Amino acid sequence: MVSFTIQNVLIAVRDDYATVDVQVVDGVIAAIAPNLQVIGTAIDGKNKLLLPGFFNAHTHSSEMWQRGIMSVFPLELWLAELYDFTPLDPEQVYLSALGTAVETLLSGGTSVVDHLVLIPGLELETIAIATRAYREVGIRAFIAPLIQDESLSAGIPSGESAQTHQPYFRSTAVTLEIIEEAVRQFHRPDEGVSILVAPTGIQLCTDALFEGCTELSDRYNLCRHSHLLETRAQEKLAQQKYGCTAVEHLKRIGYLSDRTSLAHCVWLNDADIAILAETQSTVVHNPLSNLRLGSGIAPILKYRQAGVNVTFGCDGASSNDSQDLLEAIKIGSILHNVTDSDYQHWITPRQAVEMASLGGAKGFNIADNLGSLTIGKEADLVLYDLTNLSLLPRTDPIGLLVLGRPSNVVDSAWVNGKQIVADGKVTTINVDELRQELFNRSQWETKRKSQTVAQIEAHYRTVMGL
Repeated sequence: MVSFTIQNVLIAVRDDYATVDVQVVDGVIAAIAPNLQVIGTAIDGKNKLLLPGFFNAHTHSSEMWQRGIMSVFPLELWLAELYDFTPLDPEQVYLSALGTAVETLLSGGTSVVDHLVLIPGLELETIAIATRAYREVGIRAFIAPLIQDESLSAGIPSGESAQTHQPYFRSTAVTLEIIEEAVRQFHRPDEGVSILVAPTGIQLCTDALFEGCTELSDRYNLCRHSHLLETRAQEKLAQQKYGCTAVEHLKRIGYLSDRTSLAHCVWLNDADIAILAETQSTVVHNPLSNLRLGSGIAPILKYRQAGVNVTFGCDGASSNDSQDLLEAIKIGSILHNVTDSDYQHWITPRQAVEMASLGGAKGFNIADNLGSLTIGKEADLVLYDLTNLSLLPRTDPIGLLVLGRPSNVVDSAWVNGKQIVADGKVTTINVDELRQELFNRSQWETKRKSQTVAQIEAHYRTVMGL
C-alpha cells in the first residue's frame, strides 16, 4: 500500500488552525506534526485545508434517472409517481452508482450509504453491479439493499375507510434469504464494501421483516438502516398499526441499537428522542429532501441536546435532485436557526464538519477507525483548495466551506490511503465517458400524469384532511 506525506497543510485544532505535516503509512495516519521526515510521496499541502472525509449517510443512487422531473408532491404521492417510471435496468444501476460516487467525492464525501433499490428478480445482480461500480471508483461503500414486504398502498393511513392491499410480490422469507446471500457474497468491510440490513420503514414493512433483519444484523455483525417517520402520514400510520409511536414499537421489537441509523426522523416527540438517545441510535439528517417533499423540519437541535448522534445525507437524487454533500451540510446546519431562538444551540461550522465525518463513522460503527484526523485511524482524507474563488477572501476556512457556496474546491481525496481524486478530478474512472453515457441513455422529458398517483391521491387528501 502506498505511503505519503502531506506537507505544510492546514488542519483544525480546537478553536484554531495549525500548519503541519501529515504522514500516512500503509493507509493509516502515522504522524501529525510540523517538519516531519517525508515518508513515501511528498504532497504539497500549502494553501490547502485537510479534513476527514464526510459521509453521504443516506441516498438512493438509482434515483439519478428521475432527477429534475418528479412532481412537486409530498412523499406518498411522489413515491407513487416514482413507481410509474420505466423499471431500472442493470446498466442504469451501474451508471447511477458511478455518478453518485463521483458527486459525493467532489463534494467532500469519502463514504456513501446507498439505500439501494433492487430490480425485481435481479436482486443479487443489482447488488453485485452497485458493488462493482463503487469498487471501481474507490469510494467506501455501505450498500443497504432497500427491502419491503408490503405493497405501496399500505404506506398510507386507512382513515375511516376500509382498505385492502395487494400482497407484495416477494415473501418476507425469500427477501431475508436474498439479504443473507448478499452478505455472504459482498460484505467485505476490510475491502471497503459493507452490506447493511435495510427495511425501508414501518410504512411498508411487517414486524417479521424487521425482526428477521435484526437477527441477521446480530448474527453477522451488520449495521441496520431504515427510513423513520419522514412524514406526518407515517406518524398517523404508526398509531394506526401499533397504538404507539413508531420509535416505541421499534424499540419493543429490538431494532434500535448503536448500529442502527435512521433517515429523516422528522415527526418524533420528546419521549421518542429519549429512546434514540438511550439506544444510541443515529439520526441521518436529509434536509433538502425534507424540504423538497414538504415533509417538515427534523428537530435536529433537540436530538443534539439529548445526546443523539446526528450525521448528514443527500437522500436520493430525485427527492433532492443533487448529490452535493456540502449543500446538504450547509442547509442542514443553518435551517435550524429558525427552530430555536436560543442561538447557543445553533450548529456551528466546526460542529457541522464533525457531524458529517465523526458522526457518520459513529453511525456505521467504525468511529474507532474513521471520522477524525487521529493517529492510528485509516486515511479517508479530503484536501480543499483554499485559493479557490469560492473560498476567498481568507477568513475562517471551515466557515467558508460550510456557510459559503463552495464549488470545485476538492483538490484531492484518499480512501484507506489510496488517492482517488487528484487536482480536482476523479482518477479511477473516466468521468467524461460517464457523463456521455448518462447523456446518451436519457432524453429531455416533461412531467407526465401518473395513473398510480391518480389512484391514491383522493384517499391521501382525505386522510390528511386536505
